Amino acid sequence: MPPPADPEQPNAPLLLVVDDEPQLRRFLRATLPTHGYRLVEAATAAEALAETAARAPDLVLLDLGLPDLDGVEVTRRIREWSAVPIIVLSAREQERDKVEALDAGADDYLTKPFGTGELLARIRVALRHAGDAAGAEQHVFQAGALKVDLGARRVFVGATEVRLTRTEYRLLALLIKHAGKVVTQRQLLKEVWGPNAVEHTHYLRVYMAQLRHKLEADPARPRYLLTETGIGYRLQTE
Repeated sequence: MPPPADPEQPNAPLLLVVDDEPQLRRFLRATLPTHGYRLVEAATAAEALAETAARAPDLVLLDLGLPDLDGVEVTRRIREWSAVPIIVLSAREQERDKVEALDAGADDYLTKPFGTGELLARIRVALRHAGDAAGAEQHVFQAGALKVDLGARRVFVGATEVRLTRTEYRLLALLIKHAGKVVTQRQLLKEVWGPNAVEHTHYLRVYMAQLRHKLEADPARPRYLLTETGIGYRLQTE
């Protein structure tokens, strides 16, 4: 049976760690509670699905190489009934594996081995995004000097208003909707240009270059609009 959550932190976010490697579970068990998280664990897909249903965790850390079912399928099954944030932790480095997991509904993807600092940052972003989605609809987005009034459809960098085309604004608004998360090329193309455009990745390259030119202090070293090579884009919030 998976170990129980820490009773001494009843209000701390509950994370479900799904991995069949005892060493990784031990590492996370020793690390994450010191940063204010409670943990439950699962070593198989069956345990993962049962624990997600029974415990309603605030976030799932999911390995793809489980002994009884691939983690991508676990993600799909969870997404049939739950919007819990899912961060994939996997040794698979191929872009197609990352794209498949993200398209299945994962919120983020970290390749093993990963740094503790990066993992903690990804967890914070995923939990914050989930909290925003659960609360009132967000009308103003801000990250650094970038401010977007979604209600008025106005965009500012510092005190300067920036004029965007309709397509540029739709692309930016979609990235804001998923702020802090990787959004795949396919998802962006489908939602901004329609299902017939999912193979036209050059659309994204052109419009992301235009957005960076308008929004970034140095378009060659973007602060906000980050590329996940071969996968998609991320709107950075930290």
